[in-house]
Amino acid sequence: QVQLVESGGGLVQPGGSLRLSCTASRSIFGINVMGWYRQAPGKERELVARIISGRSTNYADSVQGRFTGSRDNAKNMVYLQMNSLKPEDTAVYYCNAVYLGMQYWGKGTLVTVSS
Repeated sequence: QVQLVESGGGLVQPGGSLRLSCTASRSIFGINVMGWYRQAPGKERELVARIISGRSTNYADSVQGRFTGSRDNAKNMVYLQMNSLKPEDTAVYYCNAVYLGMQYWGKGTLVTVSS
């Protein structure tokens, strides 16, 4: 099993930046795929960034060039650096891990982009 805990959400003005962190309860060396999803009010959960160990990170078109996903295997941490934030980025952001064929999710952290 993998437990995931997100942090770093909050209120930010349009054009601002936030960095989300995700702490895993176990070593992530053996977890090839980790990522970030988000769910805005009234919308379905969507992929934001998929971080594959040893390979490039895939991004949703809507965040390409503004968001950067990364992982630190030694610290069991995954990050999402979000720059040039827009009101439409407002959502609950979830950390995700795919391990031994199962999906694991954190409880999410709320990001609100508003002036």
